[in-house]
Amino acid sequence: SSRSAFPFFCGVACSSASGAAMASVEGLDIPDHKKQYITKVLNPILEDLVAACIVETPDNTPQYMVEWLVEKFGVSAPGGSGSANTGALLEALGAGKEDEDESEEEESDDDVDELPDNFVMRSGGARQSVSAAAYGAWNQKKAFTAPVHYKDEATKAKVRELLSTSFMFKALEDKDMDTVVDATEPVTLGASERVIQQGDDGDFMFIIMEGQLDCLKKFAGESEEKLVKTCERGDCFGELALLYNCPRAASVQSRGACELFKLDRETFTNIVSDAARNKRERYDEFLQKVPLLKGVDSYERSQIADALATESHSNGAVIVKQGDPGDKFYIIEDGSAKATKGAGSDEREVMEYQAGDYFGELALLRNEPRAANVIATSDCKVLVLDRRSFKRLLGPLDAILQRGVEQYK
Repeated sequence: SSRSAFPFFCGVACSSASGAAMASVEGLDIPDHKKQYITKVLNPILEDLVAACIVETPDNTPQYMVEWLVEKFGVSAPGGSGSANTGALLEALGAGKEDEDESEEEESDDDVDELPDNFVMRSGGARQSVSAAAYGAWNQKKAFTAPVHYKDEATKAKVRELLSTSFMFKALEDKDMDTVVDATEPVTLGASERVIQQGDDGDFMFIIMEGQLDCLKKFAGESEEKLVKTCERGDCFGELALLYNCPRAASVQSRGACELFKLDRETFTNIVSDAARNKRERYDEFLQKVPLLKGVDSYERSQIADALATESHSNGAVIVKQGDPGDKFYIIEDGSAKATKGAGSDEREVMEYQAGDYFGELALLRNEPRAANVIATSDCKVLVLDRRSFKRLLGPLDAILQRGVEQYK
């Protein structure tokens, strides 16, 4: 059959034997639903498509592929059908040779630090695409020795303190944390110095010791950069280019004098990246289902995922106590809870919470004590944002959060 005759490469180096191909997919460190998608949906379509291309060897391969999809699956672009639609699809795919370079450049710059739909393989260099880098059979773990940049004990302590507040480094064992601290290298910037340039390859991530830096993005079709985020002490940036081997999706420039530490790609990949990527993907999948965050884009969602901590509470436990100062915002990941007001015989239930619901925002929005108790009604797990992260990341949702105030009355 065409599938057995023409095995293909789709993120993993697939064997012509289905058992071996399945085994290679099972070995990937990705969620189970993505493995199912690769084996049951993506592989069969792409195997047949590649087989047809090899048999026909068309002169215009992109056009042939679009026409093959239209004929086999009835794929059509919005607003029409037939040859006109095929032309629209080809235009959308950037199939013309004269547009290929421009198309690739635009696709790589879709969103700030967002996981791009298409990871770019740089021509002429040794850098692999994310698929090859992550899953290729040749990408076996090799002996690794991290660099050591001298620091006195006081400086080491400061770097460790900063790293311990970042989601990417919290789970590191002491020996791995020591390795990372030793591998960081100081970087000093003056005012208006650009440490990352949009579109470049990334070989370092950065941790801010002192100062502020602006994240600037030039969107497709626009001539001027836009400020999309400001990073400050304790923030990390540049890690996604290392996690996913994609180009820099924005530029980062200092506002004034800054003290940073940078960590190289090899140390990051060998020690930090797996745990960071797994956490971000797990929380991103959950946050997409939270109604409050429905309008948040994937970049903003990833920033929220990075800042989340977790707490577990048993059935009947008081998560929030009325009258206490409030410095946390909560989202229920699993389980249930209720909000009550009053005490003793005057206590009344005012709200019920299920997975995806949030609470604790009133105290942060108004700088007031907690307005209600929140009590677990089952064993539950909650995701937590501290006050600083809440203001920085959910500030744009202030109007939506204020509208929810009525539900507590």
